[in-house]
Amino acid sequence: MLAAESEELVRIAVTVGAEAAELVRDARDHAVTQVDTKSSETDVVTAADRASEQLVRDRLAQLRPGEPVLGEEEGGTSSTDGLVWVVDPIDGTVNYLYGHPWYAVSIAAQLDGVSVAGAVIEPVSGRVWTAARGGGAFLDGKPLRAAATTRLELSLLGTGFSYDHARRLRQAEAIGRMLGRVRDIRRCGAASLDLCAVAAGWEDAYVEHGLHRWDWAAGGLIAEEAGAVVRFPGEDHDGLGAEATFAAAPGIADQLRAALAESGFGKV
Repeated sequence: MLAAESEELVRIAVTVGAEAAELVRDARDHAVTQVDTKSSETDVVTAADRASEQLVRDRLAQLRPGEPVLGEEEGGTSSTDGLVWVVDPIDGTVNYLYGHPWYAVSIAAQLDGVSVAGAVIEPVSGRVWTAARGGGAFLDGKPLRAAATTRLELSLLGTGFSYDHARRLRQAEAIGRMLGRVRDIRRCGAASLDLCAVAAGWEDAYVEHGLHRWDWAAGGLIAEEAGAVVRFPGEDHDGLGAEATFAAAPGIADQLRAALAESGFGKV
């Protein structure tokens, strides 16, 4: 895909994502009174999640007619062939429910399963994170670069936990073993924004198991384009398990993978 084509996809993702972010922000007081659950009682979906995804689908149908969409709430194509839009209408719904500002609208364009353009829009702060494959990563138009850290013991590690109770306990045990090996650990509650944080150097690394494509499609590209070492679900990455999403500053990536494997992350 030509660079100009990827940049046009980024422009569309930003345009549509900004409209969805405005809806999500303005609807919050009403939307959080209409809450359902999905995989467990702690895995929530609000009326705004559904309205945001419908807006994105409608606008993409206008701007890019005929191109399939995979979304968190309504599903969609199971094929990764060709160009597919991957949408998380509110990444960080629990944060949204509680009024915590760390949530976002995430939209990516993938070509044959690989992200080529992405945008992550924060409704509260208005920050816009973007990347086109081969074109770099940006926050509000300013270039991003992953942290230059080389010492694992002085690194800030982001992570997340499953909504499945048994798996959550295994994750907690593994992260507990990591506490003495890093500076500190953060659990912010929105995978796309954790990946963006790695891109900006706000976190030195991030690892989580069980993410879906819409969780990492845009943020993962942004982290990659900022120079982070990124691995997506689909294969066992050095003992981390086939469901791991991993992003790290290049200077600690190998150290971190080894430490995570030793701490049992491949068994969660």
